[in-house]
Amino acid sequence: MERPLAVARESGLVREGEPLLVLLSGGGDSVCLLEVAVRLGADVAALHVNYGLREGAAADERLCRELCAKVDVPLSVEHVSLSDTGNLQQRAREARYGLAEELARGDYAAAHTATDQAETVLYRLAVSPGRRALLGMEPRRGRLVRPLLELTREEARQYLRVRGLPWREDPTNADRRFARSRVRHDVLDALRELNPAAELAIAETARQLRDEADLLERDTAEALEALGGGPAVSLEELRALPAALARLVVRGLAEGAVGGSRPLSREQADTLLGLGEGRGGTRSLDLGGGLRGVAEYGTLRLSRDRPAEPPAPVHLPLPGAARFGDWELEARRGAPGDVSVAARSLGSEALVRGWREGDRMRPLGLGGSKSLQDLFTDRKVPRALRRTLPVVESGGEIVWVAGVALDERFAAPDGDPGSLGLSARRSTPT
Repeated sequence: MERPLAVARESGLVREGEPLLVLLSGGGDSVCLLEVAVRLGADVAALHVNYGLREGAAADERLCRELCAKVDVPLSVEHVSLSDTGNLQQRAREARYGLAEELARGDYAAAHTATDQAETVLYRLAVSPGRRALLGMEPRRGRLVRPLLELTREEARQYLRVRGLPWREDPTNADRRFARSRVRHDVLDALRELNPAAELAIAETARQLRDEADLLERDTAEALEALGGGPAVSLEELRALPAALARLVVRGLAEGAVGGSRPLSREQADTLLGLGEGRGGTRSLDLGGGLRGVAEYGTLRLSRDRPAEPPAPVHLPLPGAARFGDWELEARRGAPGDVSVAARSLGSEALVRGWREGDRMRPLGLGGSKSLQDLFTDRKVPRALRRTLPVVESGGEIVWVAGVALDERFAAPDGDPGSLGLSARRSTPT
């Protein structure tokens, strides 16, 4: 049974000769991914994170060591202690991905399958209505790749049986105290009675919707730009748009106001579109979380009652990655990014912080110094977003303001082999 090989090859995420760090838990999916990546000729290394949270953790680690020794793959084993407070699974995931960012020489791969994708879509749909809940996990997010998203969990295990490879089952996956386990064993099992390939159907739906989402986001951005880009837009012109597009534009205004992802229900969007209609019509709407929609002078404006507080400063390794509030930043040597900077003008790390009053820089192409406040005004950066934008600083000088400007003193010359590609993306962990 060679389907796992075909799925990983067709994903384009496992490439012969290129470095790939496999996140190896010892479970069936990750063992399948390790074997497939080796057979496809990738330059494979593996990372196993032992949290010591359950009785079988030592046996999981031992299996990973034996597997990697058998296929001659270098293995890094990290022991991580997690506190019992908060969302344990989320903190474990963040620790694992953080270690991968430090250790990977290129991309790093998680062994999420179509079954995981189906569970994710069903869970999100139950707790977060809307089209975005159906998009599921992306095949690529930054350097994190998921080459097996078109493969079911059972197909991965059948491959291991044929290849004679061992794996470990995590007993917590069957613990119905966890919501994901109830989705896995109750909801998906019931759907398989209707269609044995239910998870593949759900995963394919998510894939098609992600493709369509790119088109919707482009149309929404073009419609918003045609309305002036915000933060205030003409209500008459907004209402003249097709209803679905108008709602998407309103959501775009909301996200511009808060500086990140902001769910907006259909009822809220329709109410905002109707603000100010008729005699005595409502002129404002409290959307919660300090966000308010206001109709005035024939325009709709969404704003926060209080300016967002900037996230705490973080250090960005060069090269490397860091998370700043809702933003994920990455510096890759010799790779394209949002901007390219000369590595020789920087040290081993940069500081990522929020905007401060009095900040100045020398924007590339302007030929002089300018305050960030003036830059924000000139480039129509919403006030609510300004405090949360990543400002990358080195040696006390501003290198780059994400999405706004690069300082001319740090710009890499064309063809500079020592350049660093800097990128910043808003992201919600999955």
